[in-house]
Amino acid sequence: MSRSKPYLPLLLRILHNLNALFALLAIITSFLVYNTYDGRFGKLPLPRIPDIIGIHGTFGLFFLLILPIFAIYSFHAGEKRLLQSDSFQKLSQFGKPIWWLSLQRIINTAMLLAATFAVITGRMMQEKWLPNQELNQIWYLLHLTAWAILVICLALHLLATAKVGGIQVFMAMFDTKFRQKDSPSTWLEKIRFWLRNPHL
Repeated sequence: MSRSKPYLPLLLRILHNLNALFALLAIITSFLVYNTYDGRFGKLPLPRIPDIIGIHGTFGLFFLLILPIFAIYSFHAGEKRLLQSDSFQKLSQFGKPIWWLSLQRIINTAMLLAATFAVITGRMMQEKWLPNQELNQIWYLLHLTAWAILVICLALHLLATAKVGGIQVFMAMFDTKFRQKDSPSTWLEKIRFWLRNPHL
C-alpha cells in the first residue's frame, strides 16, 4: 500500500528548506576549504577556488542567521519531531515503526546541536589560520569535527526520514500548497502566542 503524502506546516517547510540549503552550501564549501588548505585525512584533485574561505564564511553567516529562527520553531511548534522523554526507552523496540520514529527524533535533535556547535566554532576561527598553515588551532579542529558530525547526522536524518515517511514526506517538504490556518497572514499572531506562552 502506498503512503499518502503528509501535510507539513508552511512555516516549517520554509524554515527547514532555507536551513537545509545554507547548511548544504556551508558543508560543501567547508570541504573545499579543507581540501584546499588541509587534506590531512585525504583530499580530492579539485581545482583551487579563489577566496573559498570567504565564500564558505558567507554561507556560514547565512546559516548562522537562519538557524536560531529554525531552532526556536523546532523547540516550540515542532517539538514533537525532536527528542522526547521516552525516545531512548523506545529504542528497545528494535525494528518496529516506533523505533524508527524515536531514532528520527534523536537524530533531529542531534542535528540542531551539531549545527549550533558548527556555527559557534566557525565564528571563533580566523581566516588567516589556514592560508598560514596553522592547522592545529583548537577552534579549527573543533569546527572540522563539528562539520563531520553534521554530515553524519544529515545522512542519518535522510535515512530515518525516508524510513518513517518514505518519498512522500520529501515531496511534502517541497509542496507549495498550504492550508488557510498556515497562511502567512496568521504568522504574526502565532509568534505573539508563542512569546506569551513559551511553555506550550
